[in-house]
Amino acid sequence: MQSRVLFVVWMAICALAIRPAHAQSADALKKAQSAFDQAQVNYLAGKYDEAAQGFMDAYAARAFPQFLYNVGASFHMKGKQTSDPDAYQKAVDAYRKYLTEDPQATDKAKVEKAIGVLEAEITQLKATPAPGATTGSAAPPVAPSQAVEQLGDVKVRGIFVIESDPSNATIYLDDKRKGPFATTPWSGTLEGDHKVIVEKRGYTVIEKAVSADPTKLFVLSASMSQQSFLGWVEISSNVPGADIFIDDKSVGAVGRTPLSQNIKPGKHTFWISTDGYDEYKQEIDVIANEVTPIKATLKGSPVGKLNVTGLGIEDATITADGQVLCERGPCLKSLQQGEHTVSVTRPGFKPYARRITIQAKTETQLRITLSPTPSRSDAIVAYILAGGFAGGGIFLGLQANKYRDDLKKEIAAGNPPPDSNDPRFSKGKIFAIAADATFVVAGITALTAVYYTFREKGAPSTGLIDVRALALRPEIGPGYAGLGMGVSW
Repeated sequence: MQSRVLFVVWMAICALAIRPAHAQSADALKKAQSAFDQAQVNYLAGKYDEAAQGFMDAYAARAFPQFLYNVGASFHMKGKQTSDPDAYQKAVDAYRKYLTEDPQATDKAKVEKAIGVLEAEITQLKATPAPGATTGSAAPPVAPSQAVEQLGDVKVRGIFVIESDPSNATIYLDDKRKGPFATTPWSGTLEGDHKVIVEKRGYTVIEKAVSADPTKLFVLSASMSQQSFLGWVEISSNVPGADIFIDDKSVGAVGRTPLSQNIKPGKHTFWISTDGYDEYKQEIDVIANEVTPIKATLKGSPVGKLNVTGLGIEDATITADGQVLCERGPCLKSLQQGEHTVSVTRPGFKPYARRITIQAKTETQLRITLSPTPSRSDAIVAYILAGGFAGGGIFLGLQANKYRDDLKKEIAAGNPPPDSNDPRFSKGKIFAIAADATFVVAGITALTAVYYTFREKGAPSTGLIDVRALALRPEIGPGYAGLGMGVSW
């Protein structure tokens, strides 16, 4: 009994200690919000010193690296308008501190370039006295150098903050299939409309649609109530990025491996699949307030993508190893890694076939140029001529046979042999020789027609191969978050 009383007292003390901490955090965020808003107003009004001080006050309240960038941007613009080397130096110092606080900043190269340009401008301004400096009279500011002008006007940035109670919750952006985005608390730059999902083991899931303004400070606070009746599943597979289906496949994939999430207790069916591998299925009895691991071993081989494109490809049929991939193009399909024979056919065009090696986790793009099948009119003309010559040879042969038959009939009738000068002898020979010559010409013409029929005429169909490896992955840093893309050629 005594131990139970001590436990209750201890929990009360903890609660009293936590509440001030939450209150202090909220007050600090409120101060940062107020200072940021006023700094934005001053920046737009051209009051760059006041704007820089406001952003520094916001950073003192909540140490978001983007505040430091805005300090640098304010002094940067002041230096550009007044040719003040001290303002440029303050901009350089703020930019450097920003990169120190956010070493993985997506704009690191751009900021480092700005630092180099501003340092060169500082050196030039200090080495060249301003007009009127020797006489003590006021002089207009020196025009910025071409390098500074090429940097353009600098804009201050807004900040998107996601916090949760309790903290260290997993953040998903738009779709859990993209994988975890970050953990709370998180701050960075975000633009556009998104769905933010915040999830933590044993707590209710928070989903909220947001519209991020890159010029504002936006705070999303997720208050998560504890749900001890829920279970927790941790799903993984030997092939990362496999699709996960729970209970009803028609709903679509709920995410990709690895994935952890709350789930109602009871029996559930899990399917895990990806291109090139056999589907994994398991029925699990999830128990409330317990962790249920699911480790899927997928059997198969990795796959790559084949992307067949080209002018007029929408009327072509694409096959791989004799199997139809797409009845109409363009065609984007998965194929197991290894060699495949790809064929593209289209009525009225020369077919294209090629042996292609598909690599895992790559996209092989095949750009096809199909050549029209040439006309065979020359072969048709040759066949007609061959037929004409053959008909002429037959006619001449019949005439020669007629003279021969007439002479035979007279001899068979007992008439004396005709005179050797009888013109029928010479005419028969002429017709016979002409018939033989005509048949020879007909045969040559027929062979020419056959050649014209089967010869390769015109340019062949061609294809260009472009292989690239594409991988989209979540990238998270202290001051940014989003999807990064790696490309290799």
